[in-house]
Amino acid sequence: MESATDYTEQPTDESPATVSQAGTDVPDELSALLLGAVDLARAAVEELSAGSVGEYLGASHEDSTSATHRFLAELTGYRGWQWAVVVAAYPGASHATVSEVVLVPGPTALLAPEWVPWEQRVRPGDLSPGDLLAPPAEDPRLVPGFMLNGDPDENRVAAELGIGRRQVMSAWGRDDAAQRWHDSDFGPESAMARSTKRACRDCGFLLPLAGSLGTMFGVCGNAMAADGHVVDFGYGCGAHSDTPAPAGAGSPLFDPYDDGVLDVAANPVPQAAAEAPEAEDVTEEPLAEETAAEVLVVEQAAEEPVADEPAAEGSVAQEATEEPAEEPVAEDAAAEEPKAEEVTAEEPAAEEPATETAEAPAED
Repeated sequence: MESATDYTEQPTDESPATVSQAGTDVPDELSALLLGAVDLARAAVEELSAGSVGEYLGASHEDSTSATHRFLAELTGYRGWQWAVVVAAYPGASHATVSEVVLVPGPTALLAPEWVPWEQRVRPGDLSPGDLLAPPAEDPRLVPGFMLNGDPDENRVAAELGIGRRQVMSAWGRDDAAQRWHDSDFGPESAMARSTKRACRDCGFLLPLAGSLGTMFGVCGNAMAADGHVVDFGYGCGAHSDTPAPAGAGSPLFDPYDDGVLDVAANPVPQAAAEAPEAEDVTEEPLAEETAAEVLVVEQAAEEPVADEPAAEGSVAQEATEEPAEEPVAEDAAAEEPKAEEVTAEEPAAEEPATETAEAPAED
């Protein structure tokens, strides 16, 4: 290594206090002088950039008369960089001298990307609407073409061959394009092509190209696949024209119905559940009227002759026998009780006991 500037091409170690020797031809006394000049090297860096010297990383021999001391650089924006100080001395010297001080990148230094010439900086996909990009001089992709000369026959043949232009694509340019298309996402080695057994060469959606490139490539015309892209004949996808329909009947077929022709009706509430509260209320309310009617019937019965009682008792027995079959519910009996009161007030005394006896089951 001729100087510390060569550090930019070789990796450097950031482990502290490492010492290495280039060979055994360095005298021990001179080696100790060169490798021991740590304070001299630090002072040289402080003189150049005060406050930027960090941890001492070690030293190494450049040759038999020089050595390089390395310090971690404490500079904003230079993370991972190192100070390299080269010191030199001759055999028999009493002290070393500083040859150069440089700032070099370490293994973890943040470096700028590799420089790219201006004509190579525009990459595929960089062209935007309104941009102008002329081909480079002596572009190997282009060769002179056939210009129209006024002869209809020759011009027609030239148009069919695609050479009726000032420049046409060279054989090298066609080969380069073919290789690029073959290696693209629409080539036979893409993930999509490897996932299917069918290829574009026998697909009905393939639009073949004219000329020599038509033997390997075509344009996809399937809007659900690689529509408008140049595809290799070995490319394939799941939207191939020969893809069979999935097996099975699919979803079950149901008969359609129209909600507008359906009648909506509320479910009837059971009569016993709906009328139970009313029956209780109706049964309890006429108690006072029934009591008054019974008192009136008893008073009138006391005034009537006793001769008519057997007939009344017979009729009462007959009514009592028939009543269980005709008795509806407690509500109907309660609803008819006020009528019994009116009839009792008007009928003869002979029939009043029958009314009192007939009402007794209703009270139960």
